[in-house]
Order: sequence, then structure tokens, then C-alpha cells
Amino acid sequence: MEPPLLDVRDLTRSFYGVHALSGVHLTVEARRITGLIGPNGAGKTTLFNCISGVVPPDAGSVQFAGRDITGWRPDRIANAGLVRTFQIARGFPRLSVYENLLLYGDQQPGEHVVPALRRSVAAQRREAELIEAAHAVARRLNLVRVLNEPASSLSGGQKKLLEIGRVLMAHPQIILLDEPVAGVNPSLAREIAQHLRGLVDEGLTVLLIEHHMDTIAALCDHVVVLAEGQNLAEGTFAELAADPTVQEAYMGRRR
Repeated sequence: MEPPLLDVRDLTRSFYGVHALSGVHLTVEARRITGLIGPNGAGKTTLFNCISGVVPPDAGSVQFAGRDITGWRPDRIANAGLVRTFQIARGFPRLSVYENLLLYGDQQPGEHVVPALRRSVAAQRREAELIEAAHAVARRLNLVRVLNEPASSLSGGQKKLLEIGRVLMAHPQIILLDEPVAGVNPSLAREIAQHLRGLVDEGLTVLLIEHHMDTIAALCDHVVVLAEGQNLAEGTFAELAADPTVQEAYMGRRR
């Protein structure tokens, strides 16, 4: 059996004496969409922050693609192939969609002074590759018509697509998505879901936080429920929807 691409074990994190995570474990199989759900304050975003290196865990380990990445810097984790988005879309609002995509391309020749000034053949070749990649990502995510618009002018759904596009420019193995359809109209939410399923069909792996249960039900191969910083249950969405413990803790007790 193939080992999980992401294996989180006994992760613990406290803030000022308050336990945000209390021994959370999580496995994410390759080429699947795994959902992470739970009530507000369950520790979902803190878990993402610990996995992606934004904050270090107090205890526990994070194994990614067979390597222990616990406590690595975010940039090192991203370069290893684990990239995340944030609940509130980030990026550079005054730059165009095209420029935002280019900035997130890996192996940027303009990141170092000497290659940027010398304009070597290798640097020019890499710039051409990044330009083509940015156009390919824009075509894939239906962002071509706004490619030259400033990111600040995009709708909420388009900003979510741009966030996914920036992640794709880094050529990840796994992406961590924090509420990818939050605040998005239903039509565009379905489009985002279709894009994600297409990416997974092509070999990408996704771990996502989402409060829209319709999206979780339609997209996720496996779902993990957190409550009060601990694992509560996991399984298919149908199994969890029928679980009285989950109904009480997250979905509300049925009467």
C-alpha cells in the first residue's frame, strides 16, 4: 500500500496557555481531495499554519512525501511541493493578474541581482517559460479576459481563482486550500470545484478547509472532523453526516 503523501502525527500547539491543537493526527492520500471540517475554533486554520510552517508546532511531527518537514520555514516547505492558500485572498492588489501569476513562478531569474542584470540566455529562457506558464494557468482558470486587470478589481470568486492560479505556478504536489469557495456565488463555486477535481484527476493532491457542506459532499474523497483542537471523526461525507456525534458537534443535533 502506498504511504500517505502527508502524515501529521500528534500535533500540538498552544497560544498563551490555550490549546488550539491537542494531539491532532491526519493523513492525506495522494491524488485525492481530503476535507477538513469542524466548528469555528476547532483548530483547522492553526493546523494549516503548523503544516505549512507559518507557526511551529509545540509537539508532534509533519511528514511530507517521506520527509520530516516539522518546523521548516514556509518557503522551504513550498519549494518542497506543499503550497497553501489563505482564507482571505492574498497577493499584490495593484499588480495585474498576469503579474501576480508571474511572481509566484518557481526558479525566478529576477529573484537574484546578478542574473537579473546579466540577462543570461538561461534567465531569458526561464522568463519565457514562466510567461507561457502564466498564460496556461490563466486559460485553465478562465482568467484570460482579466489578465491585465489589477487584482483589486476582481470579484471575490475571481480572487479565489487567482489564489489557486498562484499556487499552480509553484508546481506543487499538494495544495492546502483554506475555504476556496467562501463568499463566492454558487455558479463560480461550482466552477472552482470542477477545476479542483480536474487538477486531482491529473495527479495533484488537495487538502481543503470548507464550511460549505455541499462542496464537501460533492468534492471530497475523505473527510476529517476536528472539534476543540482534537480529532472527532473521519470517513466519507455520507458516513459523517449520519454520525450523531458529528451532527451534535458540527452540523447541529437533528430532531
